[in-house]
Amino acid sequence: MTPTQLADAVLAATRAALTGLGLDPALVPAAAGVERPRNPEHGDYASTIAMQLARSAGVAPRTLAQAVSAKLVEFPGVAAVDVAGPGFLNIRLDVSAIGEVARVVVSDGSNYGRSTSLAGGKLNLEYVSANPTGPIHIGGVRWAAVGDALTRLFRATGADVTTEYYFNDAGAQIDRFAMSLLASARGEPVPEDGYVGGYINDIASAIVGKQPTALELPEDQALEVFRTEGVRLMFDDVKSTLAEFGVQFDVFFNEQTLHARGELDAALARLIEEGHVYKADGATWVRTTAFGDDKDRVIVKSNGQWGYFAGDCAYYLDKRRRGFDKVAIILGADHHGYVGRLRAMAACFGDDPDKNIEIIIGQMVNLIKDGEQLKMSKRAGTLVTLREIIDMLGVDAARYALARYSIDSTIDLDLDLWTRQSNENPIFYVQYAHARIASLLRNAKELGITRGDDYDPGLLSHEKERDLLRSLGEFPGVVQMAAELREPHRVARYLEDLASTYHKFYDSCRVLPRADEQASDLTRARLWLAEAARIVFVNGLWLLGVSAPERM
Repeated sequence: MTPTQLADAVLAATRAALTGLGLDPALVPAAAGVERPRNPEHGDYASTIAMQLARSAGVAPRTLAQAVSAKLVEFPGVAAVDVAGPGFLNIRLDVSAIGEVARVVVSDGSNYGRSTSLAGGKLNLEYVSANPTGPIHIGGVRWAAVGDALTRLFRATGADVTTEYYFNDAGAQIDRFAMSLLASARGEPVPEDGYVGGYINDIASAIVGKQPTALELPEDQALEVFRTEGVRLMFDDVKSTLAEFGVQFDVFFNEQTLHARGELDAALARLIEEGHVYKADGATWVRTTAFGDDKDRVIVKSNGQWGYFAGDCAYYLDKRRRGFDKVAIILGADHHGYVGRLRAMAACFGDDPDKNIEIIIGQMVNLIKDGEQLKMSKRAGTLVTLREIIDMLGVDAARYALARYSIDSTIDLDLDLWTRQSNENPIFYVQYAHARIASLLRNAKELGITRGDDYDPGLLSHEKERDLLRSLGEFPGVVQMAAELREPHRVARYLEDLASTYHKFYDSCRVLPRADEQASDLTRARLWLAEAARIVFVNGLWLLGVSAPERM
């Protein structure tokens, strides 16, 4: 019996208990969780449903708990239910009922942990979206790891999600980028507010190599060549590096598209129609303060040029027109001020900010090497880049490390720790657990031992076996919670706990027979358990975009 199955049984027992007490069974919620108690002596699982419902049902919590207990104990697989304190339900399962978890995991295979809990509606998830003026630096690397993990979690829980990368190929930053490239190609100093680093020289050389006459063109034409070719080469590098990191986007959206299609004009017209636009000081403003923003936003500057907010409005409308019910964006902590303005923007268009837009704010990353903070990239002349992170840590360690921490906490990433081949390194610890299982299963195959189809879950009665089974049963709930709360780090922490639980099982329960022994039904049952653990490690690591090596 998995925790999900037990939760369903608790709900059914509660409805029956309410009916027996002459109360309305419709008071029972659609879902109720069961948890493993901190003290194993209290049982296999616990539920607080009686205390949750007591007030609305108009009955004492302990009275309701006793009624639920009497009904729940009648369910197959439930050995005993004790009522503790004010109304806790402490539930003990039959040994065979707990053992059924392994059968469920092996039967479901790669689908174990998946659900339809987030099915319904279309979601657009935008992340990274760094301007094509330089390589992706460490902040963007974190959003790449977290964004891709969130995408996998959303899809594993039934969400219809499209991932998108928005690149700004217009504006002052791109102008400075083009001037920096042209100056490098001419052998001149980079403009004071320009871009520096070896990558600028590389791109400038590539452009000259492709178009050697570019330097002979008039200034404005030369700048246009270096702008167009520079953005293309830089963005090609960004996309190839992201692909190397295991991150693929469904859509790469070009800001110029909005201008070419007149979508900024359309957005302004829509805001005028909604009655949220006014003129002041020669500029055109949107009254976003009416919807909680800290100040109104300029959409057309006094010089007649579009304000940055205009692009935000047009891009949001474009996504909504493409059929997305919710627009979600991952932004760094330095963009915290965007939350109010983007929510207000959605409201200005008549949308519900709580329903149609979601801003996920993440904190920054500090890289630590030899006890000192790494600040600069040797190649880019800026923060450490994605390609450098890959070179220093490898894809698996980098992705795991960046997704392992809550997105709203700053990370101090110790490069020495994350490259260490020891159990102190979390990714090594988790991957080693999988490799250990793979080795065990290879040895079993070499001995001609298979788990077979005749699995007896009642044989797995050892305390460490039950601990492992309960841990495996928690995986679907972890996946669902990680997706709903936008917290992929929950998967990483679960995997580390699972690795610890598996190692304790392996050290306490011999799986394969010794040389003078024959394989028994217990041998085969433990092979079922090992295979179930292997599947969960593979599924969990996949959610983080990390491999599950069979040898280490």
